[in-house]
Amino acid sequence: MKNEIILTIGWISAIQGALGVGGRMFGDGPWGMLPQWWDVPTAGYAAILVAGLAVAAHGESARRRSRA
Repeated sequence: MKNEIILTIGWISAIQGALGVGGRMFGDGPWGMLPQWWDVPTAGYAAILVAGLAVAAHGESARRRSRA
């Protein structure tokens, strides 16, 4: 159960980072929920994307280890 929560948090973070970067690059402003609360620079969204992918990868590997 814990691994699925970590995996979900990682994917949600990665999606928010991708929406922020994509909105800044291809739209008039960042997309997603984070701009509703904070003004994050583009590099911050990129860092959130990378961190989210790292957390999701960790959650996926932990889930696979627990199933084996």
